[in-house]
Amino acid sequence: MITGRSASARAWLQTPGGAARAGVCRNRRGFTLLELIVVLGLLGVLLGMAAPSLRGFMGSRQTADAAGQILALTQLAGSRAVAQGTLYRFNLDAKTNTYCLLMQEGGSFVGLNNEFGRSFQFPDGTSFKLTFPQGTPARSYIEFYPNGRTEEATIELRGRQGEVYQVLCESASERFHIVSPIGDTK
Repeated sequence: MITGRSASARAWLQTPGGAARAGVCRNRRGFTLLELIVVLGLLGVLLGMAAPSLRGFMGSRQTADAAGQILALTQLAGSRAVAQGTLYRFNLDAKTNTYCLLMQEGGSFVGLNNEFGRSFQFPDGTSFKLTFPQGTPARSYIEFYPNGRTEEATIELRGRQGEVYQVLCESASERFHIVSPIGDTK
């Protein structure tokens, strides 16, 4: 059943000027194909000009991300060593340019049985250097002890853009932290 009010509204919309007054536009104008092609062409030129600088930005971000990931793994190793009462190692392999987290099981070190136990690859063009305080023998790993202590060490990452990040532990009772970037050596 149509009430008087809806019938009058419907009749008003059906009048020649009623639809236009109600906000219904019959003649919509969009973009032409030529306008869309010109805009896409301009975007292509702008992206082409910006690409070289974006490439450098992404390279430096990869080194920063690797430093952050190393920091997270060292903090995980310290926490788990205390919680599980076992020795953990953060291992760096210069031959394969990888790093991983290991735990002592029996008399040997094994990978963790989760995502954190896999080997992580350094980004292309990133090199690393592991250093210890004077008097500490050089090796390719850092140990995390069940008593909450860790070895003093510095992991220096050098990216392909010359940026340098340090992930370091300055005393056996402190946690690792990042110093970033310590200088542009170009």
